[in-house]
Amino acid sequence: MGRAFEFRKARKMKRWSNMAKTFTRIGREIIIAVKDSGPDPSSNSKLRAIIQNAKAANMPKDNIERAIKKASENSTENYKEVLLEGYAPFGIAILIETATDNNNRTVANIRSYFNKCDGNLATSGSVEFLFNRLCFFQIKDDGLDIEELELELIDFGVVDLSKSENEISITAKFEDFGSIQKELERRGFEIKSSEFEREAITLKDLKDEERVKVEKLLALVDEDEDVQNVYHNMNT
Repeated sequence: MGRAFEFRKARKMKRWSNMAKTFTRIGREIIIAVKDSGPDPSSNSKLRAIIQNAKAANMPKDNIERAIKKASENSTENYKEVLLEGYAPFGIAILIETATDNNNRTVANIRSYFNKCDGNLATSGSVEFLFNRLCFFQIKDDGLDIEELELELIDFGVVDLSKSENEISITAKFEDFGSIQKELERRGFEIKSSEFEREAITLKDLKDEERVKVEKLLALVDEDEDVQNVYHNMNT
């Protein structure tokens, strides 16, 4: 799992390399979380997690506070989380998480990218089953005994723990996010970041020239302003 942790970390850093888009994505996540469960992080676990990630992405505190205040206003757009599914060339499955205030626009844009790159947008449920939905936490490693910690947290749904530099990565099923977050906070651990991920159950190998075509589609999708995350089962 150490290698998987490094892969996720590298992917996150790549995603955060464009700060303007990163802050826009986080801002939309804040709006959705506040609209769902209110602006108080102490009673809104999803908002607490987003704020942690915003800090990890070096989003200024003023930006975070403005986003929360804006999300509390009735005039603020209502963003909806929509999952889109499709196939790139060579049978590569793609899952796209979006946050949109105009579903018709988002679907039309994503479909155009697939058409342009010889892929096809699929119906709901066509691809999602090929991925596991997991949650991850990174906590500060203050000399913790990782084996003992794993035994203590296993009843809360933890699947795996691994160390990397000064951090411990915790892997769990998506549905156990809340219980693990509460337990880590109760124990006083410093949560550096937390997130949801979709990991392909099996990966598909492609030739270099095939990979280039798929990566072109992935790049187009990822650049769309309504797209939050893109997942695929191509072996990289």
